[in-house]
Amino acid sequence: MKVAVQMDPMESIGIDGDSTCALMLEAQARGHVMWHYDVRDMSLREGVQRGGKLVERLTARARPVTVQRVRGDHHKFGAAETLDLASMDVVLMRQDPPFDMAYITATHMLEHIHPATLVVNDPKSVRDAPEKLLVTHFPELMPPTLVTWDKDAILAFRAEHRDIIVKPLFGNGGAGVFRIREDDENLSSLLDMHFSRSREPLMIQRYEPAVRRGDKRIILIDGEPAGVINRVPASGEARSNMHVGGRAEASTMSARDLEICARIGPTLRAQGLLFVGIDVIGDWLTEINVTSPTGLQEVGRFDGTNLAGMIWDCIEAKIK
Repeated sequence: MKVAVQMDPMESIGIDGDSTCALMLEAQARGHVMWHYDVRDMSLREGVQRGGKLVERLTARARPVTVQRVRGDHHKFGAAETLDLASMDVVLMRQDPPFDMAYITATHMLEHIHPATLVVNDPKSVRDAPEKLLVTHFPELMPPTLVTWDKDAILAFRAEHRDIIVKPLFGNGGAGVFRIREDDENLSSLLDMHFSRSREPLMIQRYEPAVRRGDKRIILIDGEPAGVINRVPASGEARSNMHVGGRAEASTMSARDLEICARIGPTLRAQGLLFVGIDVIGDWLTEINVTSPTGLQEVGRFDGTNLAGMIWDCIEAKIK
């Protein structure tokens, strides 16, 4: 197949842990041909006859790419060319957040070729399901949660639950996430600082002490649970994200984890969200990551599961 990979610059990627690299290595092993492009190299304009009607033409200034598991020398590019993305079999939408207007615009552009060209994940569903909001459609699975601009509502939520987590609604990688205890005098100042810089609401959740034992990342492929790791926060850190020092360790799925997956799986499958990573703390689902999920290589190191292979099995079946 012909595969275009929409992602961040290859030079910035770590071959040992990056999930997109795992997907590219697997695609290459299967004989698929790949091109790489940055989202800023996309263009949309009128004027192509396709199927008897005039349609928009979505192109990208892209380069053929091959990959290898060699640190510091993990990719090789061919000459740049203008690629008609509608001529591809698959486009992997894998650029990292932030989930901002640039990200949203990219989903609108990719809708012009999907599903005739399979975009993974479905761009409309990615746009409609930012990770910290999609989870609010499953309130029975979540810890107590508030999404608001209202400072008084936030202060009342803290008074009720005492120990809380404050998150930017469209952040990623644990950036801007704070734990605010009952006696912390910085909450009002933190809110003033956030709202002076941003028009976006905040997400507030009850702090779950179970996070000290870890935050599970469960990978779902086409709505089915396929692998899991546990991410343990570093000492003195409330966040378990790998970007901020979280430690990955082997894990298994509990009955509650499987219940959560069974509850959300049909929705993910119906919305074309083929590769999803969810975060579970204790008994509670905290996020559903659909933009650029991670964790494939970490899972494989612990249990040998080739999740990238399972994802390509699913993609190839859909193409057929």
